[in-house]
Amino acid sequence: MDNLIEVRGLVKRYGDFALKAVDLTVSAGCVVGLVGENGAGKTTLLRAILGLIRADEGSVALMGRAPSEPEARAEVAAVFEENACFGHLTAAQAERVMRGIVPNWDSDCYAGLLEAFGIGGKKLVKDYSKGMRIKLNLAVALARRPRLLILDEPTSGLDPVVRGELLDILLGFMQDERNAILVSSHITSDLERIADQIAYIHAGEMLFQRDKIELMEDMAVVRCSMARIEQLPEELVIAKRGGAFGASALVRNPERVRALMPDAVLDAASIDDMMRYYAGRDAV
Repeated sequence: MDNLIEVRGLVKRYGDFALKAVDLTVSAGCVVGLVGENGAGKTTLLRAILGLIRADEGSVALMGRAPSEPEARAEVAAVFEENACFGHLTAAQAERVMRGIVPNWDSDCYAGLLEAFGIGGKKLVKDYSKGMRIKLNLAVALARRPRLLILDEPTSGLDPVVRGELLDILLGFMQDERNAILVSSHITSDLERIADQIAYIHAGEMLFQRDKIELMEDMAVVRCSMARIEQLPEELVIAKRGGAFGASALVRNPERVRALMPDAVLDAASIDDMMRYYAGRDAV
């Protein structure tokens, strides 16, 4: 399979924080959702992948090349949550700038996206709403005709209608099976809609990268007394929580748990559930 991103043993240290030997793979035809708490290292990882910061150890390959190589950069486009580019330009002026510096720039694609987004006129980008700025940044990224999109919180702070429009555009981009997306987001419901795989980074460590469907079928939340949870085999319990209104646990292999505890409440685990329980293990 054609891997557009290969991260192996990536280490980056910042004072009391570090990425800890992170591995990540993004293959053609795949949308990988990157999740993790604030400060977990998501943006640091994305910047290292793009070559914006230098890793202390490990390696990153884009299209099988070093991120600094022009051939790799030509096929990658990135959209970060707060992109300050083009603030004092109109959308048309931004197009003229990009047309002059991007070899594969597609003016027709850009114009079509602006029309679809309702962007145009003489309004400066700095006066756009947040949703319109993100749409413009996405139009710029797609008009570069990349094979790989790297997105950092692209739908954060947007209303459900605008988020839905952007997700539809990303799904359209993935109609070409040579393409791939790596998207970091706190809005896990968006990732549950579009992602093929989920990569979870916690405190600088990549805990897992797994197929989304398999992951969600393999985990569940069981609700019963703490005494009963503690009777489960240790290998089935990822993390447990207790409170005034009972106890619950994130468990593996729901079918086996159901067989052992047929009268317990067993709910499907969302990505949010997984993050809350995994993060909670540090507090135990």
